[in-house]
Amino acid sequence: MSVLLLLISALVLIYLGIGGTTAAAVMSIATLVGLFQDDWHLLSILCGGVLLALALILVIPGDLRLDKLSRPLLGWVRSRLPKLSDTEAEALKSGSVDWDGELFSGKPKWNKLLDAKPAHLTSEEQAFLDGPVEKLCAMLDDWKITHEEYDLPDKAWKFIRENGFFGLVIPKEDGGLGFSNTAHSEIVMKISTRSVSAAVTVMVPNSLGPGELLMHYGTDEQKQHYLPRLAGGEEIPCFALTSPVAGSDAGAIPDKGIVCKGEWNGKEVLGLKVTWNKRYITLAPVATLIGLAIKVYDPEKLLGDNDEIGVTCVLVPKETEGVNAGARHLPMNTVFMNGPTWGNDVFIPMEQVIGGQDMLGKGWTMLLECLSIGRSISLPALGTGAGKVASLATGSYAYTREQFGRSISQFEGVQEALEPIAGYTYMMDAARLLTSGMLDRGVRPSVPSAVLKYRNTDLMREVINHAMDVVAGRGVITGPRNFLARAYQAVPIGITVEGANILTRSLMIFGQGSIRCHPFIVEEIEAAGMEDEDKAVKKFDGIFYRHLAHTTRNALRALLLGLTGGLIESVPRQGNIKSSYRQLARFSAAFALMTDVTLLTVGGGLKARQRLSGRMADCLVHLYYATAVIKQWHEEGYPDDQRPLVEWSLQTCLRDLQGSMREAIINFPVPALRWPLRLLVFPLGATGLNGPDDKLGARVAETIVKDTPVRQRISRGAYTTMDPEDPLGRVLNAYKLANETAEMRSRLHEAIRNRDEDELDGIALLMGHERKELVDWACAEGIVKADECDKLLEALTALYDVIRVDAFDGDGLKALSRCAKGKRKVVERPARD
Repeated sequence: MSVLLLLISALVLIYLGIGGTTAAAVMSIATLVGLFQDDWHLLSILCGGVLLALALILVIPGDLRLDKLSRPLLGWVRSRLPKLSDTEAEALKSGSVDWDGELFSGKPKWNKLLDAKPAHLTSEEQAFLDGPVEKLCAMLDDWKITHEEYDLPDKAWKFIRENGFFGLVIPKEDGGLGFSNTAHSEIVMKISTRSVSAAVTVMVPNSLGPGELLMHYGTDEQKQHYLPRLAGGEEIPCFALTSPVAGSDAGAIPDKGIVCKGEWNGKEVLGLKVTWNKRYITLAPVATLIGLAIKVYDPEKLLGDNDEIGVTCVLVPKETEGVNAGARHLPMNTVFMNGPTWGNDVFIPMEQVIGGQDMLGKGWTMLLECLSIGRSISLPALGTGAGKVASLATGSYAYTREQFGRSISQFEGVQEALEPIAGYTYMMDAARLLTSGMLDRGVRPSVPSAVLKYRNTDLMREVINHAMDVVAGRGVITGPRNFLARAYQAVPIGITVEGANILTRSLMIFGQGSIRCHPFIVEEIEAAGMEDEDKAVKKFDGIFYRHLAHTTRNALRALLLGLTGGLIESVPRQGNIKSSYRQLARFSAAFALMTDVTLLTVGGGLKARQRLSGRMADCLVHLYYATAVIKQWHEEGYPDDQRPLVEWSLQTCLRDLQGSMREAIINFPVPALRWPLRLLVFPLGATGLNGPDDKLGARVAETIVKDTPVRQRISRGAYTTMDPEDPLGRVLNAYKLANETAEMRSRLHEAIRNRDEDELDGIALLMGHERKELVDWACAEGIVKADECDKLLEALTALYDVIRVDAFDGDGLKALSRCAKGKRKVVERPARD
């Protein structure tokens, strides 16, 4: 009896997270009561002694615990903690932790998610979307941009400059529009649904570029001079980080600046002699102001005793002698301005260092802070935009395309492809809005930004591939009619840039998140790195035992929630999705436990265990996206027509989360821990989370096929047109006419089915190309009324036009070739060492 009482007491305390003096008192009383009730059995004495010892550890003051227990433990922990490079240490200091920290805690506070201020637009921002953004989209012809002009039209460049598109986030007092991060995201997303090339042109100056860096770190003089010029389009900016031999790793870039004296505007001043060779730089061919990430050295000790100063961000005007740019890369048939820039021994004064001389060597911190913003907005918005276009166009096409006398949207095989198009687009949009809302609250989400960039671009690939499967031959023929080709070709760009997805998943998300978002690890690393040993032990002593209790609590929570299906967890009632909340709480506890076990056993070897890190990253991704869907549904008031999408998203995330967790445990690098982990995380086996069934999948597929408010919700924010000469407008116009004539076309098909074989042969010919004759026949037979004939003919003509594809004769192809001739050249030149 005493053993049972002791264990129950300990388990309750651990599960509730109660520690310190309270835990010591309760455990002591339970031990004494149990011993007296059980006649001092040996097992009771042993259990009681262990629990009393644990209780005493929580409250023992003074040097005894520090010297005899904490000091040796600190030495052991030092040997297990990952060794951080300077750039990694800087990364841990950058950004901030928000909802991602709750997911790592093992016990998310759901009210923190639901009560957080959501993403929203002001009336001024909405007016900009409805006005200038709409006008810009209307003047873009993607086929001409990518196959004839190889550039945006002059009128588009002029419109972008004159209407402040390069100054979306620059404060009004500095000449910009001063828009929110949510508005920035919405603007980029809408433009991307019209032209990827135009979207990239707008998004880069507003994300990672001189403007963002100057706003946060520039001197007053730099802000006053450059920000109004950038906002008004007088200066076209680019920022060059990527080097051929180092990629985007600023810690390894060979580009350098040597502190020296030189001439600037006729005067001798202190400055930098800069040599660089960068590639993949968006806007570099047209930029008038080049931002550079370089490493600064001071071999002559002009600034002090340190000859290696570190990564620094500088501004180089294009007209400076020795600057080279102008050649172009062509990224996968998108034609946004992108190319190399290089220079050799180009002198710039210290006033061209962003933030001035005091910011020498602080460039990596500056970049990390700004990357967390831009990575949260630009590519996630572009990925969501692709999903919205795919949902609109593919749902419309599937409804209008008929085979065997039926809309292909009724075929289960087609529904199986439409289902993830709708579901993943809804998920991408929810995650985008959750993260932009964080940014607008002042959060700098370093880990969510990596999650969002990786997952939204990956889901963009999934959605576009499924869309291509549905559209089939109509989607693979290049030409002005194709509404999917550019998004399909642009997928690898999003996957690759701003941190390639392979490395983002396998190194960054969990590698940084496991430390940055952990409630105790950062402080333990700080304690381990302190030079004063006594202070280090004292700091460590105040953290480690709470960390131990945290790990134990999550182990117990994972086990009990796994055994009960989460029924013992208190969760919100809103939306009637308590089972999903409970499973998410269960897996959050399991994820937190796995994080601690990984750091404890793998430690500094995590970088080499990239499969493990990638699977753990996937767990975090699925947790984040599931909770983003909950947040979005909550903000919209739990509309019932979105329930199929919400349930599909949650079930999909939970299924994939279970699979990733299971794979991480099965392949855990310490074999002896695999079975204990499986017992704690999956005490009843990995069952019950099988994902959406076919019935739910069919309902989700319908959300982009049927003309309902939920279809409008999924595509909300996309540019739309009903122009039958436009690639998207053509299919949307046909969709509209198909809905308007659905009943009369049904009568027509029924009449055809009831004819004998001789009549059917003739009608079959009419069904192919002679639509007017078919309508005349239907009118003559009384199948359709006289006042319906013109409408039916218009609909049949539009439906046939949707399935037509482009064809080019020899002269047409030669004309295209002539447009491209002379525009290809070697686009990279190495800088001299």
